[in-house]
Amino acid sequence: MWKQIISKLPKKSSSKNHSSSNNATASTSKTSSDNNVTGKSHSKNASPSAKPATSPPDPASKDGNFKGNGVYEALPSFKDVPNAEKPNLFLRKLTLCCVLFDFSDPTKNVKEKEIKRQTLLELVDYVATANGKFSETVIQEAVRMVSVNIFRTLNPQPRENKVIDALDLEEEEPSMDPSWPHLQLVYELLLRFIASPDTETKLAKKYIDQSFVTRLLDLFDSEDPRERDCLKTVLHRVYGKFMVHRPFIRKSINNVFYRFVFETEKHNGIAEFLEILGSIINGFALPLKEEHKVFLVRALIPLHKPKCLQMYHQQLSYCITQFVEKDCKLADTVIRGLLKSWPVTNSSKEVMFLNELEEVLEATQPPEFQRCMVPLFGRVARCLNSLHFQVAERALFLWNNDHIENLIKQNCKIC
Repeated sequence: MWKQIISKLPKKSSSKNHSSSNNATASTSKTSSDNNVTGKSHSKNASPSAKPATSPPDPASKDGNFKGNGVYEALPSFKDVPNAEKPNLFLRKLTLCCVLFDFSDPTKNVKEKEIKRQTLLELVDYVATANGKFSETVIQEAVRMVSVNIFRTLNPQPRENKVIDALDLEEEEPSMDPSWPHLQLVYELLLRFIASPDTETKLAKKYIDQSFVTRLLDLFDSEDPRERDCLKTVLHRVYGKFMVHRPFIRKSINNVFYRFVFETEKHNGIAEFLEILGSIINGFALPLKEEHKVFLVRALIPLHKPKCLQMYHQQLSYCITQFVEKDCKLADTVIRGLLKSWPVTNSSKEVMFLNELEEVLEATQPPEFQRCMVPLFGRVARCLNSLHFQVAERALFLWNNDHIENLIKQNCKIC
């Protein structure tokens, strides 16, 4: 009877085997699940001698400057990769060029600086020879790289005689930016990129927006004449390609002039702005819009007041003359504006006014001349009696101009 009862009980070994089988199945299932999630799970099961894969350290810090312990290596050349991979390589090279270097020490990061310079050269060449429209991603990254490199705080050197004596300022050596080897190529890339027919205006204007243009205009105060010359060309291209920005650019330049004339009398890029405006004014349609005439009266004519007029007078005189040639009725407004700002204690500036006056009178017709001839020749008479021989001599030279001589003869009784 006891044997029958015992025989019906489950065997101990059988229970143990069943439990082991269940545990093994669960363990296998868990391992398989872990391995299917990420590559990191595989590394957990790897042997102790295997080292986990690591990405190369980022060569740039949060502010974009190069970190001494970073890895900065050249990428493959465009000619060494298939055409299908070139757009992606272009993006990688743009990212590489977002790293900034310290040029205050010429012995620092020499190898890395040369790698970036060569990479920028490749980018310029790629943009110039590219086939096919640039994608929005490419445009966005290109503008980002340019912004990282050129937009910075300008630290002008203090100059006490900047306003007092423009002649001394002209003789001073200009301050050259030590990072120009890189900056020059970045500006060249931006210029090629804007001018390229492969850059669609509709896409590009999303990134070359008013904020970008504003920061570009701020750079005109750079003391490096090479940079201002590049900026002049770039802004002219932007004005030509992005019609939507034209009113904003003109208004922004107006504001720079207002601040310069009425507040600071300090700005390094007035001549460059006026040179750009000379081309813009030349393209104004006729009849002139009222806003353009207001610009002449409120922005250009007051530019004769600052003491450092010599630094930009040639460009200013060209702009003024363009207006008179476009609309001869503006001659009276311009001449009266000159008379109002006429220098009485600065002989060199007075000679400049006489030079400009002759150019304006060249484009003046008799009806406009008659409106302003009385105050005009009152001033000319005082110049003829000047104790400074150059002022008196320059006033006499007005009679060498046939057009001015005819205007005088026609109104000699009044003059």
